Amino acid sequence: MALNAGMMLRRSLVHRRARTLSALVALTVSAGVATALLTLYADLDSKLHREFRTFGANVVVTAAPAGEVEAIETVTAAGLPDGALLKVERAAGDDAIAAEFGYAVATTDRGTPVVVAGTDFDAVRKLDAWWQVSAWPTGADQALLGVKAAQFVSNSHGLKMEFSGKELVLNGVGQVRTGGDEDSRIYIPMTAFTRWTGAGASAIEVQVPGGAAKVQAAVDRMRRELPGMQVEPVRQLVEGESRIVDRTHALMYGAVLLIALTVGVSVLATMSASVLERRRDFALMKALGGSQGQMMGMFLLEAMVISLAGVAAGFVVGSAAAFGISELNFHTATLPHVQVIPVVLLMNGLIAAVAALFPARVLRSLQPAALLKGD
Repeated sequence: MALNAGMMLRRSLVHRRARTLSALVALTVSAGVATALLTLYADLDSKLHREFRTFGANVVVTAAPAGEVEAIETVTAAGLPDGALLKVERAAGDDAIAAEFGYAVATTDRGTPVVVAGTDFDAVRKLDAWWQVSAWPTGADQALLGVKAAQFVSNSHGLKMEFSGKELVLNGVGQVRTGGDEDSRIYIPMTAFTRWTGAGASAIEVQVPGGAAKVQAAVDRMRRELPGMQVEPVRQLVEGESRIVDRTHALMYGAVLLIALTVGVSVLATMSASVLERRRDFALMKALGGSQGQMMGMFLLEAMVISLAGVAAGFVVGSAAAFGISELNFHTATLPHVQVIPVVLLMNGLIAAVAALFPARVLRSLQPAALLKGD
């Protein structure tokens, strides 16, 4: 009987190539999609949070009372305490990025008032990587002009500005465009800003990577480190990040489920057709003393063999797809994750088992004598 079963399995897989290939392709697609999605899912949070870091700060620390945080350019007198930046960096965590800003309203050489912001350009370059900057200042006497602010200053013989009767001359080396308030400001080094205005930083912008819970925990720590200071998360960015991450998770789960159902229907149709084609073979096995369990086991074994082949091929295809998707969308490589194989194997096995056992119920009603006679 074992020999007959082996011959029937080989006959089914080799001689019915169209049916076998159809089922193999379907199960390979299932395994490939599942592998790709699960591989991407393993690195999804870190990649999405890395992408959100390019959107700038999600927490603002300021000495201004509530209500003035949004109009932060009006904060000129109320400065942050000494060492505030170090405390913020310690509370926010090692993977956070922070940059301090001081603001003053100065007058240009054309008599036009303009908001001047003192900052650390190295920190801002990391924090606000999304800014469109033609050239970043590298020296202590260089400034960065907003595209709108550049229209109200003369930079041919140096950038001249006046604050409280004190004149400052710098070189404007680049322009910044964001579509926001930054377009109307002039950014200068913090050391030059402090010498010129006598004021220090009045605000610190912080980018805390992670979801809403991690950001809120960092905010709570910063509030304890800086009592009396205004520490507020940028709600739209924090909540938007959490919603996008959650919805992406749900989308990936839904995609895997939809693919599994679609493949299940395809394999079910293939297996059902295979049962109808081999009714005489199973009738012969039954006439020779084969039990119902043996015949169903034979049919299930065939499905499992195809399923295993589909997992092997699908893992290679899915890992390559995940690598390509990651490079295209996140510009970082996602390497194959061997730990997804058990999940893919289980999913494909369930699909194959259900698709095999459901049509195998037809075998119960087989009448060997009638089928062998040709009825």
